[in-house]
Amino acid sequence: MAETKAIGVVGGGQMGSGIAQTAAVGGIDVWLHDSDAQALNRARKSISSSLQRLISKGLLSQGVGADAQRRLKFTSNLEDFRSADVIIEAIVESEDVKKKLFSQLDGIAKASAILASNTSSISITRLASATMRPQQVIGMHFMNPVPTMKLVEIIRGADTSDETFVAVKSLAERLGKIVICSQDYPGFIINRILMPMINEAFFTLYTGVATKEDIDAGMKLGTNQPMGPLALADFIGLDVCLSIMKVLHVGLGDSKYAPCPLLVQYVDAGRLGKKRGIGVYTYRKVQPSPRL
Repeated sequence: MAETKAIGVVGGGQMGSGIAQTAAVGGIDVWLHDSDAQALNRARKSISSSLQRLISKGLLSQGVGADAQRRLKFTSNLEDFRSADVIIEAIVESEDVKKKLFSQLDGIAKASAILASNTSSISITRLASATMRPQQVIGMHFMNPVPTMKLVEIIRGADTSDETFVAVKSLAERLGKIVICSQDYPGFIINRILMPMINEAFFTLYTGVATKEDIDAGMKLGTNQPMGPLALADFIGLDVCLSIMKVLHVGLGDSKYAPCPLLVQYVDAGRLGKKRGIGVYTYRKVQPSPRL
């Protein structure tokens, strides 16, 4: 297959913005899509700030940063993806929502285009079933934050062709990533291992074994992890963690994957983690009490 020259990224959140930035820095023309104009504007500002930060730290040259800015385009119209060689979806972790999007993209993208999903747990085979090109559908799971994390997890669906796999692997390596490959099982490799650990950390807190601080300190200092599992859950988003645990529970049919009631309660309460200012930990600045 020909070298990827242009990609489309659907979703202007943290993951989509990170993928778009990384691809632009890698010398690829990028369209970043979001149906929410405000989200798109936030993505534009976030990418610009991130590029400037990398330049100021000497991790990126002025020339490469300026070229990346020129290569980035922002849109609320999926029709702009007609010329994209690869389209990467990075939207909400919902199978129904992703399937609807893949069906739309299938009708818009050129015949040779590859449709990739950044899903961290949902079946690629089932997503591909919403299209007329299942051989050109693949999982391309980036790690967060995308510009600094080296890993990309590639997942082949039941019908993913060798040509599609080679093209996406080459794209990931061109972006400076190290590739690991997973079969199409719930949670793939990373979240099959990571999410039960996070869930167990919630059970440890829920049953009063230890405080959140001691749970995280124990895993950081005792197992050399850079971040404790509860703090990591806040960083990922508790709603995302819960969604993945539900996929594991249903897909693998084992009670050991049942989400912890405390995790469910936090999500129900809107305590979704860092993005909301509160999760297991509080990130909002406490306002001083007014003096009377």
